[in-house]
Amino acid sequence: MRQKELRIALVCYGGISLAVYMHGVTKELWKTLQASRAFWAGEEAPEGTARVYRRLLQRLEEGSNLRLRVLTDIVAGASAGGINSVFLSQAIHSGQSLEPLTELWLENADIDVLLDPEARARSQATKFWARPIVSYLLHRPGNAVSTSVAPETREEVREKLSRLIRSRWFEPPFSGIGLSRLLAGAFSAMERANAGPALLPHGHPINLFVTATDFKGHLETLRLHSPELVLESEHRLTIGFEALSGSANLAPMPELLLASRSTASFPGAFPPLQIEEIDNLVSELSLEWPDREAFFRRIMPEHSLRGDLDKVALIDGSVLNNAPFADAMAVLRDRPATREVDRRFVYIDPTPDRIGASIRRQKTAPGFFSTIFGSLSSIPREQPIRDNLEALERQSQEMATMRTIILALRPEIEETVDRLFGNTFFLDRPTPKRLAAWRNKAQLAALEQAGFAYHGYVQVKFSGIVATLARLVHEAAPDLGLSSSQPVVQRLHDHFTLSGLDRIEGLKGDGSPGMIGFFRSHDLAFRVRRLRLLARRVTQEWQQEASVTEAERDKAREAIYAALALYLDREPAAALGEDFPALAAGVFADPAAVVDHVWKARNLVEIDARVDVMLAEALADMPQALRRRVLLAYLGFPFYDTVTLPLLRGEGLTEFDPVRVDRISPEDCHMIRKGPVLRGTEFYNFGAFFSRAYRENDYLWGRLHGAERMVDLIASSLEGEHALSQGEMAAFKRNAFLAVLDEEENRLTADPALLRDLRDDVLRGG
Repeated sequence: MRQKELRIALVCYGGISLAVYMHGVTKELWKTLQASRAFWAGEEAPEGTARVYRRLLQRLEEGSNLRLRVLTDIVAGASAGGINSVFLSQAIHSGQSLEPLTELWLENADIDVLLDPEARARSQATKFWARPIVSYLLHRPGNAVSTSVAPETREEVREKLSRLIRSRWFEPPFSGIGLSRLLAGAFSAMERANAGPALLPHGHPINLFVTATDFKGHLETLRLHSPELVLESEHRLTIGFEALSGSANLAPMPELLLASRSTASFPGAFPPLQIEEIDNLVSELSLEWPDREAFFRRIMPEHSLRGDLDKVALIDGSVLNNAPFADAMAVLRDRPATREVDRRFVYIDPTPDRIGASIRRQKTAPGFFSTIFGSLSSIPREQPIRDNLEALERQSQEMATMRTIILALRPEIEETVDRLFGNTFFLDRPTPKRLAAWRNKAQLAALEQAGFAYHGYVQVKFSGIVATLARLVHEAAPDLGLSSSQPVVQRLHDHFTLSGLDRIEGLKGDGSPGMIGFFRSHDLAFRVRRLRLLARRVTQEWQQEASVTEAERDKAREAIYAALALYLDREPAAALGEDFPALAAGVFADPAAVVDHVWKARNLVEIDARVDVMLAEALADMPQALRRRVLLAYLGFPFYDTVTLPLLRGEGLTEFDPVRVDRISPEDCHMIRKGPVLRGTEFYNFGAFFSRAYRENDYLWGRLHGAERMVDLIASSLEGEHALSQGEMAAFKRNAFLAVLDEEENRLTADPALLRDLRDDVLRGG
């Protein structure tokens, strides 16, 4: 059975009250992940749409011999999309239910609930003189309510707006600590509910990125030619989390609270988040926060170093970064892979080009105030993601180029390996000792035959190792206060020059004992690249070998990935032990201690011996045709690497496949109805905060659109002759729609006609 992982990196935009719609979408993604986990475990999925998705996965296996696992291991969000991102990530990592967030949005995302008690109008007499003014503003011809709110909801909106306008002036009307309490209540409800298994394979990492805006800013160092160093104020802030599936928790609740509360501090509506607010809530709820100082050193190193955390003010993350693609893209290179990977970036955009479309409809030049407010707020928040998508496209093209180069090189390299060892050696039973000897012989042959090209290759390898060591130091020693790892890189290069590994003189080739020893001790990336190429070749490129069964390929993959795991375990800074941070902090005084510690902690020579045993046993069990292919790739790898690594500028690739991008928005889902369906878009995207009926409408459409796109995503894993027909896909979608309506029938009661009309539409075929 061919195995593949559909890996989703999710990006959630900001959208004010349209967060309710986005929650509906993310809920369907969560149910898809539940279905996939159950499918792989041989279990029945939970009821509802999860059952439909599980049947779809079963259909793929039975109809095309493809066993697909769907997982989400990278999540990024801004503003209210950031709240959805935090809760979804918590549910994925812990196996907890996402239902408490549904209740948070439907019950509490309301103007009357969010209004600060101290800001409320005390009685009907409060600001009595303002009532006629408010009434005029809300009823005069062309007023904002009449032009942007549906007729049946206008009175409810006007009533709540009247209370809002008569609340305190010139201060945010909504309660910051009130929002924090609501979020804490939702997290606590998730903890109390029965949790299922985690939705990622054991040991797989999940990364969460939430954007905020540091209103006062923090200083960052820029390195120039002249002057050498300058300081600039930086206001963008990313609050990042990483955890392995199976670990205790994604992060302590106070840290998740801080991220959720800060990213959604919409300017003017909520007060900026100050850390004291979270500290007070921690005390109020008797929460534990053992690593508080370490957390702030990690996300706000400059503020922590200066000791001014009490003065930090964080506002809405979408002010400067409404589409946080960059952080999610940055961790692609660190993903482990145990089978073929289909990587997708999926972003949820509830109102594509909302600002641009309205501006283009204007027939006159922008006025005084619209120009000012547009330049300060609307335009920066709504910038397109073209730069990010172009970067992903360049990366995908680079991957495709590498595959083309490798395919073109293969005949010549395999012929070279054949001549080097002779055809008969592939019939020998490999042993660990033979495998090590063959590998060393191939490495020296690559050195001799590459000529001057090998000098550049060695330079790239050496520089990559130094950069990796510097990155580990920078990560482990935030107290150094460095804005980048570049100063550490320079210090390590100086150290190696004094040790005889000069970049100019000592790297003209790796034939010297010193260079050979250095690579054997530290070149972890080379070993990882070699096994990844092997795994890819076994997975994708030998399926036409008629004499090799899928079961035999699968057994070979298991052995390769088991060996690869031994190296991957040595990659992170956490694998270097508890003593490493202290040594890293002293890197400028004693770089040798850092280098020696990494060498001893990783102990790559000993790992090599274990890997040789594992591979030798696996090769001995392979049929002759497969063993020959594997050995040709394994021993030919130095020749491939000599060509491809300089082209990749030293960057090793883990998911060695193109990255594809999918969008989920109301404009992409037309199977039930065409045209606008969301109500939260009314009153400048605040509409759903004024009406429970609006929130129910948008949440339900989020689930329906999410269901439609989940079927699309799963089915898109099949291509060519195995692809599902449009009729079959439509049937799965209709079943998912009906499952959503059945699940929500007793919860969504504000508008009795909503579910009834939608069910009729679905049964009529849209």
